[in-house]
Amino acid sequence: MTGAGQVLILAGRFDPTCDLVVEELNRRAVPVFRADMAEFPLRLTLAASLSGNHWHGTLNNDRRTLNLASVRSVYYRRPTRPKFSEQMTAAARKVAETEARWGFGGLLTALPCRWLPPPGRAADAEYKPLQLRVAADVGLSVPRTLITNDPDAAKDFADSFGGPLMYKPFFHVRGTVHGRTAAVYASIVDPDGLPHADIATTAHMFQEWVPKAYEVRVTAVDGRIFAAEIHAGSDAGHIDWRSDYDSHTYTVCDLPPETAAGVLRMLDRLGLPYGAFDFVVTPDGEWRFLEVNPSGQYGFIEQATGLPITAAICDYLEGTGQ
Repeated sequence: MTGAGQVLILAGRFDPTCDLVVEELNRRAVPVFRADMAEFPLRLTLAASLSGNHWHGTLNNDRRTLNLASVRSVYYRRPTRPKFSEQMTAAARKVAETEARWGFGGLLTALPCRWLPPPGRAADAEYKPLQLRVAADVGLSVPRTLITNDPDAAKDFADSFGGPLMYKPFFHVRGTVHGRTAAVYASIVDPDGLPHADIATTAHMFQEWVPKAYEVRVTAVDGRIFAAEIHAGSDAGHIDWRSDYDSHTYTVCDLPPETAAGVLRMLDRLGLPYGAFDFVVTPDGEWRFLEVNPSGQYGFIEQATGLPITAAICDYLEGTGQ
């Protein structure tokens, strides 16, 4: 169902990247219903029934009502988890959260409309081991990688190429330490510190360190590719640019044809209309794939470069894209 109806946006209340999409859809006079999963069930009410082969019903919050049959597309932009009454026991809250996921979430996935990104495929694509295999399979250059909980295997891996290696978390690791927000970023591991007993505590991913001339954030939307060089201005940003946004400068660039083809083949293989890719460009000009985020941020790139990424996303959600 495209070309008519409303765009349902599921996102946290504070999301500047999502705000860009809402503003552009408003400019186009495309009706938008924005909600956060955290509003359910205390401030977001659902009532839906199956009639024939379609679900009919409404979503209501304290601002608006959405007719589910009118949804043309869904923009799923990292909403936060449902919140329940503090009077519920921990056991009851766990059951309620599970039911919300499979009931409320399941109903949304049953709507006959396009998603950005498609929820099941996006969840699969978050797995870094899958990303790396598919990237290599479509012809992108991938750093040598080890996944292990064996400290000796990590030491042997580092010794095999005789240089520094990177540790990378498999997923976003964020929390609060001493009252301050903290995150775990990619870091360089000193081979002389291996083997290390902490490696045995869980799965760890190590990669060879790839020399960087600069990095590139590639945002692909429905077959369209937008790319910007990221030049880090600090040591921390040079290791993981996410750790120091304020130090960077950005330059619009083009991808080598074979890299662009690999990006599109990878999205096709993963079944995704959107992906935010990270590449390293070495001093020798080689493009090395690091990862793809199926719901990654792009707002900071658009604001720094003027690349029309929001317009491409809205074309897709509106049903006027490629």
